[in-house]
Amino acid sequence: MKKIVLLMFLILIFGLIFWPKTKETINEDKELTKKIGQMLIIGFRGTEVDKDSKIIQDINNYNIGGIILFDRDAPSKSFPRNIINPEQTKTLIEDIKKLSSSDIFITIDAEGGLINRLKEKYGFINIPSPEDMGKDSPEKTKENGIIIGKQLKELGFNVNFAPVVDVNINPDNPVIGYLGRSFSEDPEKIVIYASSFIEGLNQEGVISAIKHFPGHGSSTNDSHLGIVDVTKTYKQEELIPYQKLIENNYSQMVMTAHIINTNIDPDYPATLSSKFIKDILRNQLGFKGVVVSDDMDMGAIVDNYGFDEALIKAINAGCDMLIISNNGNVYNENVVDKAVEIISNAVKKGEISEEQITESYNRIQELKQKYEIK
Repeated sequence: MKKIVLLMFLILIFGLIFWPKTKETINEDKELTKKIGQMLIIGFRGTEVDKDSKIIQDINNYNIGGIILFDRDAPSKSFPRNIINPEQTKTLIEDIKKLSSSDIFITIDAEGGLINRLKEKYGFINIPSPEDMGKDSPEKTKENGIIIGKQLKELGFNVNFAPVVDVNINPDNPVIGYLGRSFSEDPEKIVIYASSFIEGLNQEGVISAIKHFPGHGSSTNDSHLGIVDVTKTYKQEELIPYQKLIENNYSQMVMTAHIINTNIDPDYPATLSSKFIKDILRNQLGFKGVVVSDDMDMGAIVDNYGFDEALIKAINAGCDMLIISNNGNVYNENVVDKAVEIISNAVKKGEISEEQITESYNRIQELKQKYEIK
C-alpha cells in the first residue's frame, strides 16, 4: 500500500513539473513576452536587412520596442556598423519597418557637433554642437532642431536621444564639457535652449529624450569606461533643467545616467536606483513619460554588475525601456533571447512585479500612439 501511495505521489509531482502548459498559461506567457519586448531598444550589426536577419526575427518574435543605429562598430573598432550614407540608411530603415510586425522606435544619437551618428563626411547635414548653439540665439537653436528633425524624419527615424541638458559645471568633463555637449553652465539658459531644440524636433514629429538624469555635467570621469561618482561635485542646480522642462511639458523621454551620488543612494548608480528614478524623477519632479536607460553595455554597468542583475535592478528602479546597444566591448547575436529570458524568469520568480512591466508597457504605448509611430 505504501508503495502505491509513493508511486501516485511521484506521478503527481512529475505531472506538475512536466505536464504540458494549458492554453491559458501559453497565452499569459505570450502576453508577458510581448510587454517585455516593448521595453527593449536593441543595437545590431548590418547595413541592410532581409526577412532572415536576426534583428528582424527578434523584432517579430519578441515584439521589440525599438532599435538604435550607429555609424561605428565598437567591438570590432571598424566602420560601418549600420550607417554608410543617407540613401543606404533610408533604405535600411524602410526595410526594417516593412519586415517588422510591430511599430518600433527607430532611434539615434544626433545631438549635433561631435556626438552625431549622421556625420557630414557620410553625406548628412552638419549641425553645430550644443555648446556652439548656446552661443547663438534660441531661435537659431530651434532652426537647428527643425533641420535635424527633417533629416531624421526623411530617413525614417522617430526618436532622437537629445538634447543633452547637463549643466556645464566642469568644462574639462571628458564626456560632456570637453566634447561641447552642454548648452551652458547656466541651468536657466539650458532650459531655454533645450526647449527651442525640442520644439524643432517635435515640429517634424520626432520624439526627444532629455539626458543624462540627474545630471552628468559635474563629473570628472566617463561612464562609458566605468562607474562615475559625483558625490563631491554634484550641485542641486543640475536638476533645474529637468524640473522646468517637465513642468512645461518639454519631456517625452528622460534618459538616466550611470552616475553614483552617495548622498542620494550609497549603493547604486541612478539607472539602477529607485531613489533617483521613482523618488526624485517621478514623485518629486512629477515626470509621467517614458524613462529610458543609458546604454546598459557601458563600462559603468557591465564592469560592476552582472547582465542579469543590471536588467532586473534597472526595471525595479523604474526604467521603462532599456538600451542594449550590443556595441560595447563584445557583440552577442543572441542578446535579445538572453534579455527576454532573464526578465521573464525574474517576473515568474517574483523578483520583478508584473505590474511594473505593465506600467512601463502602457507608458510606451501611450507615447507611440501620441506620435503615431508606424
